[in-house]
Amino acid sequence: MRDLRIVDVARAAEVSTATVSHALNGTGRVSASTRARVVEVAAALGYRRIGATRTIGLGVTTYGARVWDFTKVAYFRELISASLGAVHASGYSLTIVPAGVGADYWTDLALDGAVLIDSPTRDPVARSLARRRVPLSLLGAPPLDPDAGDTTARVVTNHDDAAATGMVLDHLAAAGARRIALIAGPTADHYTSTIISAYQRWCAERGQRPAVIPALRDGTGIAGVVEALLTGADRPDAFYGVYDDCGRAVLAAAEACGLRVPEDLLLACASEDPGYARTSPPVTTVSLAPRRSARDAVTGLVDLLRGTGARPPSTVPAVLVERASSRRVR
Repeated sequence: MRDLRIVDVARAAEVSTATVSHALNGTGRVSASTRARVVEVAAALGYRRIGATRTIGLGVTTYGARVWDFTKVAYFRELISASLGAVHASGYSLTIVPAGVGADYWTDLALDGAVLIDSPTRDPVARSLARRRVPLSLLGAPPLDPDAGDTTARVVTNHDDAAATGMVLDHLAAAGARRIALIAGPTADHYTSTIISAYQRWCAERGQRPAVIPALRDGTGIAGVVEALLTGADRPDAFYGVYDDCGRAVLAAAEACGLRVPEDLLLACASEDPGYARTSPPVTTVSLAPRRSARDAVTGLVDLLRGTGARPPSTVPAVLVERASSRRVR
């Protein structure tokens, strides 16, 4: 039989894990009656807690059971680094949870709270943690799940992916692009679907025919598809890729087709990879400001754990880092 955990006490007392932690450790804003009830329930269950775990879990739950190494993506590396600093500065430790492990794995962790990155609608991990009243911080998430049926304390930090898409498309158009192709998908996660919808609206408003090129999230197979498009009769004169490797894939495809960037083809890529400042030519990137996003997500969660309440949802604006790949040579 497994040991009792804080989530078991929280479920039995019908309070959050943070409230249990505060009640058993004499901290936070907990009423005398609630504190007494939690202590009584913990004693009845035979739960003995030696201090708080003071641990926050962090994971990327975008693709459910799919196992993949998100630390290979510069955006997630920056998020983890900034989250670690913010968590430690707040007096907590950070546990990085691998992708694809499922809700049961998360449930077995002794966590005071969790940061879920790119959590999808009806995320089983978010639902499982919510049922156990573990406070959540959602970073880059769709609207709250209408069917979740919980009242778990949570904070939401988002990027305005639609605005960022319009910003980079306007930038490419101002540089002379007349047919901009988008590299995105085929996954239907919130990030990708939001960008595709924004791109299609942008094209419709300008009477342009959209061209969406699907690729795997790690960029595999992009170059071949781009080459085929560049050798066609109606080739694009600009590309916007929404994943880390898109920029390098387009550079390789353009070289294979005898096209020059930016003279013949404009290029921008959503990425936090500093290596794009050293490619030939340097590639214009869209940054989602992961360090600021991580700090906002962590501090919001820590405020919840300390009993100060949930702040309203916040939005972190994207930043366009203009480089030579999107400056048309005249």
